[in-house]
Amino acid sequence: MNIQEYFARISYNESRKDADLQTLTVIFQHHIQAIPFENLSMHCGETIELDLQAIYNKIVRKKRGGWCLESNHLLFWALQELGYDICILGGNSYQPAQRAYAAEINHILLKVVIKGNSYIVDAGFGGAYQAWQPLMLISGKDQPQIPGIFRFMEDNGNWYFEKVKRKLYIPEQSVPFTHTPELGNIRKIYTFTLKPRHINDFQELNTYLQVSPDNILQKKSICTLQTIEGLYALVGWTFTEVKYNYMEDMDLMQITTLTDEEVEKTLKDKFNIVLENKLVP
Repeated sequence: MNIQEYFARISYNESRKDADLQTLTVIFQHHIQAIPFENLSMHCGETIELDLQAIYNKIVRKKRGGWCLESNHLLFWALQELGYDICILGGNSYQPAQRAYAAEINHILLKVVIKGNSYIVDAGFGGAYQAWQPLMLISGKDQPQIPGIFRFMEDNGNWYFEKVKRKLYIPEQSVPFTHTPELGNIRKIYTFTLKPRHINDFQELNTYLQVSPDNILQKKSICTLQTIEGLYALVGWTFTEVKYNYMEDMDLMQITTLTDEEVEKTLKDKFNIVLENKLVP
């Protein structure tokens, strides 16, 4: 495993400076714009291994993406190689259908400490809830970024991560789409504590997510990638392109339904992914 090969994969060719916030931010942005959040292996009959060498081969050499356990594990390795003070944390994602956080840890995120300040770095949430920059670990402070306003709330050692929603403009619809007002304009994303974890703590979760029929990753093939302007998302046969803040406080969303042949072409053209095995969306 070679850090230069990882840099080439994410198209990062700036000089390696100190392990500072600026370098962290640029590497992070290159990572999320090059490496899709995807679970396609599960829908191609492939097993996902939570082994760093296997993840490196898949994402760096085969130019695939991965889900949070893979993408954040690779990023953890890279940042550690560069000398960052970094640790792994475990999160419980919010499940809107249940209106509750998952009972068990089902997400991995990273905490980086620079000059005494802690930052949350998470390249593995994907879609519209993917932050574009490291976030300061501070309670109650709005942190505006291009995708929207993010913030953490802390209560008795439990941290809650959330995003302020924006309106969506969907050209096919005559009126702008607004999220259900009764739920408010805050989207809960996940909760976590600052207890350091080891990657082995997630082995059981990695196995469970691949065999449990009731989780969203089993039910849907997902591939999302952050772009310069917004994001691409391919869920099943539905391709969505989002441009952030297309108009004041409104995102532009364009949705297309694809054929099987178009799915393969879209993966190659938009996500730079060529699968070895047949995808069953």
